[in-house]
Amino acid sequence: MRGGGTPRRDPGQTFHGMRDFEDSTLWRISEFERVRRLSGSIYTGQRETVFATTLQAELDVLGRKRGGGDVLEVMAALRRHREAALVYLSYERLVWPMTVFPVEMVCHSPRDLLDSSSLGMRTMRVLRVEPPGVLPPGHWKTERVAVTSRYRPLAPVLWALAMNGPRKDLLGAISGTAAYRTLHDGGGEDLPSPGPLGAALDRLQRGPVSLRELAVLPGMTLERASRLLNALYLVSNLMTTRAGPAARRPPLFGILRGPRG
Repeated sequence: MRGGGTPRRDPGQTFHGMRDFEDSTLWRISEFERVRRLSGSIYTGQRETVFATTLQAELDVLGRKRGGGDVLEVMAALRRHREAALVYLSYERLVWPMTVFPVEMVCHSPRDLLDSSSLGMRTMRVLRVEPPGVLPPGHWKTERVAVTSRYRPLAPVLWALAMNGPRKDLLGAISGTAAYRTLHDGGGEDLPSPGPLGAALDRLQRGPVSLRELAVLPGMTLERASRLLNALYLVSNLMTTRAGPAARRPPLFGILRGPRG
């Protein structure tokens, strides 16, 4: 998967032991693992040395849970701590590197994650998380700002990962006995919510609703409701309440079923 031509060097694209990859290039997982075993690190350029202690502790815990590699939980942790990171994602048999900037709400990657296949996104997992090698657009350290075309809005990527990625249940931060509502309109051109999702957003905008109530709306299921709430949480458009009548309604215990497709 290599394109033609030789673009200028991008500080976020140095893969130790390999020539710089080009716009259309993703790495093979086998080569990624080989280089990591040999060098202990993939990126060899300038970077921040460590994560904040609290973020590192959370990433360590996530690495031991659910077999490790939960894409959505890692993205949620980066959003909560507002700390940038280079995240290596598995995509089919390839490695998809993406640098996430939660404060600026942009991301950097060689290709647009929104162009990935539905199967590839459904099976994505985190292989490794490192401090970033590039800085966001506009930073005064211009030598560490990458090619402008490789920066993209982060919100649509987070939305797509929540709605189409591997996780089917609620993120840990919003699970349990709770009621939910949106802080502002959740849809838009970059955050698609067609059909039943649009109706579910309308209900969330009118007032607190439980996961159970959301899941029994026409065209919704427990999985769809969970994915929608995860997406809203990741784009900072979800208020979670642990008290009140809606929050005290019993959970579904995973037995609810609804229309598919």
